[in-house]
Amino acid sequence: MSLDPTLARLANATLLVPFESHHAPRWILEGLADGISGVCLFHNNLDTPEQITALNAELARAADTPLISLDEEGGDVTRIGQEHGSDYPGNAALGAVDDPELTRATLRSLGGRLAQLGFNMDLAPSVDVNVADDNPVIGTRSFGSDAALVARHGAAAVAGLQEAGIVACAKHFPGHGATSQDSHHTLPRVEADAEVLHRRELAPFRAAIDAGALSVLTAHIEMSGLGMTGPATLAPKVLNDLLRGELGFEGVIVSDAMDMHGVSGRIGVPEASVLAVAAGCDLLCLGRFVYADQVAAIRAALVEAVRDGRLPGERLEEAADRNLRLRSWIRDAAPRRTAAAESAGVGLSGARRALRVAGELPALESPYVVEVDAPSGMAVGDVHWGLSSWFPDTVRVAPDAALAERIIAAAQGRDLVVVVRDAHRYPEARALVERLLGAFPDAVVVEMGLPIWRPSCGAHVSTYGAAHVNGLSAAELLGGAAAPAAHPA
Repeated sequence: MSLDPTLARLANATLLVPFESHHAPRWILEGLADGISGVCLFHNNLDTPEQITALNAELARAADTPLISLDEEGGDVTRIGQEHGSDYPGNAALGAVDDPELTRATLRSLGGRLAQLGFNMDLAPSVDVNVADDNPVIGTRSFGSDAALVARHGAAAVAGLQEAGIVACAKHFPGHGATSQDSHHTLPRVEADAEVLHRRELAPFRAAIDAGALSVLTAHIEMSGLGMTGPATLAPKVLNDLLRGELGFEGVIVSDAMDMHGVSGRIGVPEASVLAVAAGCDLLCLGRFVYADQVAAIRAALVEAVRDGRLPGERLEEAADRNLRLRSWIRDAAPRRTAAAESAGVGLSGARRALRVAGELPALESPYVVEVDAPSGMAVGDVHWGLSSWFPDTVRVAPDAALAERIIAAAQGRDLVVVVRDAHRYPEARALVERLLGAFPDAVVVEMGLPIWRPSCGAHVSTYGAAHVNGLSAAELLGGAAAPAAHPA
């Protein structure tokens, strides 16, 4: 059955789609010409700066100011720095410094790089208040565990990005920081009453909205304290009554990736997309692997839902209109992006300021560096981290205490440096480190995640993130070999 072309174009206007390769396939270019609002790029679309710039220019020519977006938070979540790590510290490091002007300058500089590459929208910043130590999806992506700190830095990050002409997107509404599960895999549930949620989770979103955030991205989480059942992305009470009504947000509501199990695992992406738009989402971020045939199925589901009366046509028109207004802002902000530029050294400066040292750092005459591996998680992906770029005698090992004796033998007569990442979340990693410290009590431990677990050791170094600049700042401190401070992309 053929789709009504008017309804199909309105449905297209709600879509932010991914694609497969370094080159824009025909279905993407035709879809943009047929009204798809924009694209979300991932590391599989990105190679050299020249390739990224050429790709984004081709996408921009396919329609009148399409949204060209990505998840570029800086820190651990980076798409343009997937191979080497980011040249910008992440939110945890910026929160540790607690200088909102540094945060604003950092995000303005990052926005300048994105603008030079041809992007116009960044699905950042995360303004989640990370109060769950075992949170598997936020962690260093949060500015911290204090709502007021997160609020002032979230507002600064929004301002910085949009000063560079890049649409900012405060996420993950109404707050993913109190969860102990990952919404990529399941539907997390936050158990807190309405008073706590308003004071803690919602405060940073109020600040981001007051700072002029043009978009807000939803979370696939359940909060019974806000009167919802099921994911917030599908809850009209949360998106309309709370975000629109109480918080007064008038911009674009963007869904988190619709292919995540927390929202579509039981009902499928097309049906979840219909419910999300009906609930108040204006722009559907479809995820990484939802390609041509599935996009067509989502479009058809939206059109059919209007025909069946399950989705008011006016709701589809409203969403399309908001997305057009966002694209109009981007068009008007073109001079900002043209003038935007990176600030040399701001990322490394911030990473250096975030470093914290407990204990007395020894002079490392013959360092033997052991990196204890840790899973990166779906949001982060496979991004290089650690100190191996600056210490040639580095080994990466599994978090297995049975390896301790072999490592101890190899490190005899050397200065042991142990690098971990969120060791508080992994008992196997802690057990291995404790065994190594039993043989080398004066060893240096470098924590490149959140420094919640601090073992007894010679010196403990906290970087508050695993970005390239976090590693470089720690390497400088420890006397590692000189290395470039930045990468071209």
